[in-house]
Parts: sequence; C-alpha cells; structure tokens
Amino acid sequence: MTLFHGLSAFPLTPAGAAGQVQTEALCLLLERIRKAGADSVGLLGSTGAYPYLSRSERRRTVEAAVESLGGQTPVVVGVGALRTDEAQELARDAEEAGADGLLLAPMSYQPLTDGEVYQHVLAVTEATGLPLCLYNNPTTTRFTFSPNLIAELAQVPGVAAVKMPLPADGDYAGELGRIRAMVPASFAIGHSGDWGAANALLAGSNAWFSVVAGLLPAPALRLARAAQAGDAEDARRVDDAFQPLWSLFRQWGSFRVMYALADVLGLGAFEPPRPLLPIGPEVRARLGEALDRLATLSLPTSIHSAP
Repeated sequence: MTLFHGLSAFPLTPAGAAGQVQTEALCLLLERIRKAGADSVGLLGSTGAYPYLSRSERRRTVEAAVESLGGQTPVVVGVGALRTDEAQELARDAEEAGADGLLLAPMSYQPLTDGEVYQHVLAVTEATGLPLCLYNNPTTTRFTFSPNLIAELAQVPGVAAVKMPLPADGDYAGELGRIRAMVPASFAIGHSGDWGAANALLAGSNAWFSVVAGLLPAPALRLARAAQAGDAEDARRVDDAFQPLWSLFRQWGSFRVMYALADVLGLGAFEPPRPLLPIGPEVRARLGEALDRLATLSLPTSIHSAP
C-alpha cells in the first residue's frame, strides 16, 4: 500500500523523567503494531510526545524503531520544531536513520502566517528526499491549514499528503471533495481524531492516522479494513465497540488516556512528560470497562494480553 494510505498507528514514546527514551519498551509496542499488520507507524507524532524530547533522543527513537521493524512496516517520523533549521536537522536525522517519510507540524510560539508556514515546509522538503505529510493539527499548534494553502503546498515536490482534523460540521465527503478538486490526484488526504475514523474512511479518506492503534492495533485495523472495503455495517459495529474509549478520549484527551491504557493493558507503567500528570483511578476503572466492550469483537488475538 502507498505511504500515507491505510492505517497509520501512532505509538507512545516511553521515556523516563529526564526524557530518555526507553527503546526496549518502545520496540514492544512496535512489535504489536507490526504483527497486527498496520500499514505504517507514525513515530514521534503528538501521541509520541515529540515536542518534549531532545534532538538526540528523537534520533535514537527513530534508529530503534527502524531496526525493530526491519523494513516490514514503513516508518513516518514527526519532525516538528519551533525553528525551521531545527526541523531541517530533524528531517535529515530521520532520513539518515532509515525513515520512510516525514510528518511536519508547524509548531509555533508566535502565531504563524500562511506565507511563513509555506516557507517552513519548503525548507524542510529541500533538506531531504523523503516524502512529507503536512500535519494540520490546530488543537496543538494553533495553526490551521486552509484549503488554499494545502493546494499550494501540494504542488511542492516532496509534499505528498495532509493529515486533517475531523471537520467541525461533520461533512467529511464535502471537505474531501473540495480539497481533492484543488490538489494532484496522487495527493493523499487522511484524518486523525479516532472517534471520527469510521465516518472519514467511509467517506473516502485515504488514511486513518490513529492514536488508539498505537496500543490496540488489531481492533483498529478491523475498523479500518471494514471502512476501506465499504462495509459500513461492520465498520459501525466496530466503531460502536470503541465508543466508551472514544468518550474517554474526548473527555480527558487521547494523549493522557493512552498512558493509562498502556498500564491497564500491562504494557508498561509509563508516565506522561511533566508538567502533564497521570489521570486518576476513576478513569482507569472506565478503561477496564472500555476494554471489556472491545473484547466482544471477534479478533485474531486477545486485546487484553501483552506480547
């Protein structure tokens, strides 16, 4: 399958209090994703806590992931940084470490203009030969890629895709149609926001950039494949089983919930980087109930069991 299509699983990046990545724990998460058959790994995305890690730790993360996956699952690496030169260095590091593609979010402290983001993306594409996916994530970056800016950047050599948030009005097909009318046919449009994945894929989105697939790749893949095949009934059935988890994601934020979920699954007692704090025991109890709901699905292996 083409890069930036299908299910891209975004794992946590387990790290100690000082920001040192626990590569053995990371590789256990990656092995679950590989065995499930996800189409790619989204390494060092928002779920992977990229802004909280140093350049050296980010490179070490990519090297460990590429070695662990052994070319069996493509690796797309987040290279967002406040400064353009730093993003270029991160892109070069990722390419040298063996990444297959890049994911670029326009991080900012000062608000950015469309022109500034255009030049930022252009500079990063010129730093490597890897295909790049634009990361449209206004929740964390406070910058929104307009359809016009996406269309302009889609003409830049190397810019191959965009990772979109869920449309506020719920008009997935309409948004996809408007953007596709402005970009090359080969340009991929995918979505994040796990609770809208079924709707997005059924409407024709090219990819699901999935938080939950970082820890529960098997049920996520079941949902993705059903929707990609146009099997709305099965996609809705799986999505319905995910609803208790989607509710927790919306209430507490998927980033924090994923750390608790890893612990509940027995995959590791990781903590989010400070100043973020772990969520409380009442949420963990609800996570157990959410997993019980997912366990009603017919899957190749138990979603409760660690490798």
